[in-house]
Amino acid sequence: MYRPLFFWPLARGFNMMMSQTRIGFTVSIAALMLTLSPGISLAADGAELYKTKTCFTCHGKDGNTPIMPSYPKIAGQNKEYTLQQLIDIKSGARSNGQSAAMKGVMHLVNEEEMQALAEYIATMAP
Repeated sequence: MYRPLFFWPLARGFNMMMSQTRIGFTVSIAALMLTLSPGISLAADGAELYKTKTCFTCHGKDGNTPIMPSYPKIAGQNKEYTLQQLIDIKSGARSNGQSAAMKGVMHLVNEEEMQALAEYIATMAP
């Protein structure tokens, strides 16, 4: 079969583009699967959020050494309970105890981040 030489660079470029597209598609699918897999990725994200959203400032790096005796030790707390407390504090449904201190930082987190934090806190050693 006759193939003119001037088409060869175009065909080669097309093949390279298709190869990169397949790689990009595979990477995208892998990233999506990691994003959708519960538990491990949430806890890992929660560990980073615990630092970046300043949770450790009051509750301690380990969740067991709060800066004030009246602040709770949160390490190992049930994730559903923690999530509900975070939601209630942010919405104002909970306004007792030390929740006023928490209310000041709750604007920093959205509900997805609260879920990741609750998951991480549940994995911390009590």
